[in-house]
Amino acid sequence: MPSPLPADHPAAQPPPRGSVDALISQTRRLRGDMDAVRRDAPADRTDPEGRWQRALCDLAVHQLDDLDAHLSQLRDGPSAAPPEQEPAAPAVRAVPPASPGRGSLISRVGSAEWNLLTDEATWSGELYQILGRDPAAPPLTLDELPSVVLDEDRPRLTSMVTDCLIDGKPIDGEFRMVRPDGGVRTVHMMGEPVLDADGSTASMWAVLRDVSELRRSQRTVSETHDSLQRQRQAARTEHRLAVELQEAVLPPWRGSPPLPRQGPGALDLAARYLPSSTSSLIGGNWYDALDMPDGQTLLSVGDLTGHGVAVTSGMAMLLGALRGMAVAGTEPGQLMSWLNQLLDSSVQPALGSAVCCRYRPRSRTLVWAQAGHPAPLLFRNGTGRMLAPPDGVLLGATSGAVYGQAEVPLEPGDLLLLHTDGLVPPRWGRPRADATGTVESTADVSRLLDLAPRFQQARSAQDCVRTVVEEFGETEREDDACVLLARVTA
Repeated sequence: MPSPLPADHPAAQPPPRGSVDALISQTRRLRGDMDAVRRDAPADRTDPEGRWQRALCDLAVHQLDDLDAHLSQLRDGPSAAPPEQEPAAPAVRAVPPASPGRGSLISRVGSAEWNLLTDEATWSGELYQILGRDPAAPPLTLDELPSVVLDEDRPRLTSMVTDCLIDGKPIDGEFRMVRPDGGVRTVHMMGEPVLDADGSTASMWAVLRDVSELRRSQRTVSETHDSLQRQRQAARTEHRLAVELQEAVLPPWRGSPPLPRQGPGALDLAARYLPSSTSSLIGGNWYDALDMPDGQTLLSVGDLTGHGVAVTSGMAMLLGALRGMAVAGTEPGQLMSWLNQLLDSSVQPALGSAVCCRYRPRSRTLVWAQAGHPAPLLFRNGTGRMLAPPDGVLLGATSGAVYGQAEVPLEPGDLLLLHTDGLVPPRWGRPRADATGTVESTADVSRLLDLAPRFQQARSAQDCVRTVVEEFGETEREDDACVLLARVTA
């Protein structure tokens, strides 16, 4: 039977109880605070960011639980040794499990000692609980211990034990052990050799900690971190593809290039795309200007609901269809009806809004139609007004919709401003849509019309775009926006 631990052995020296109690109290307060944080973590299990936060919270809770358990054992000391019993060969001695009143957390840490001189083994009750073994059964000897360790982990255990017994090195490592019920527990063992009077190794003493739940939480954190990184990479890839698709479709105006056709009544054009300040995803906003074979000019702006590559692809489809039908001579009202039919019958139904205009330079007239979209603004002689919109519902809202058409005479120097919703960020929250689907408020229109004196002093359409960007480009906006300006030359 092995001798008890010497009085100067670290395990035999209890720490000051008061200081440990204070640490336990602090740990439990932190545990309560951590529970509150975990309850407030996002509940949406489809959100990678939320899964990452919950996983970190669970890991922190497991670590605090372990710390509470370790401090409790440090305060209470090792389990009491049982009465002596007649050993079997090889001689073994067992310590019964801890009393239920000490709590299940304490079972995560157990201790063991293996006497090399008598071949006796001593286990604490907590170690029996960790390994799921019958407390009445004899503890496993060092020779028997590898039989309950997973095959791939046995070399690690053998190496640690050999280094400890032969070279006197401390043990510090993990391995997985199989319980009688088939369950697998990950155990972290820390130990050291116990020397006899002549300096040779007499026994090996170790503390074994069940870190299964801690490692599970760490794996969850690692997996959610990897998932979050993959999701972010996918988002970056999608954003890049959407940007490339958008830039391939929209006219890349960076200066102030007019349309190729010159002469009386020609248009000076400028446009700008303003990205959202709250989302990294590209929306379905577009602007376009196109010379027609009959000498007329097509002007259009629109917005397809949603964000990402699918929406940008849908925008490209609509814009391509719009250009093709316009070149074929389709008038704006009929063009809107066909776009509505196209969107309504697409594989991925969506809603969209648009304004489409045909400008006839010979007569300086504008024929236009709209589908649930903010009407163009007309600026003349230092004042501005919104054009009265013809009937038109959102694209894709209803099958067989009929769209009205309006005609407006223009004069040299007139400025048309076409824009998508969101150009003017709302000051008091986003307004509700009206019956046509338009969400622009009277206040938004007034803020644009207030730019009329500055437009009057501008020398070109590009100067007017700069004015719009200076006024609204740096403000917080929830969605992307486009602005297209067309100035009638003399």
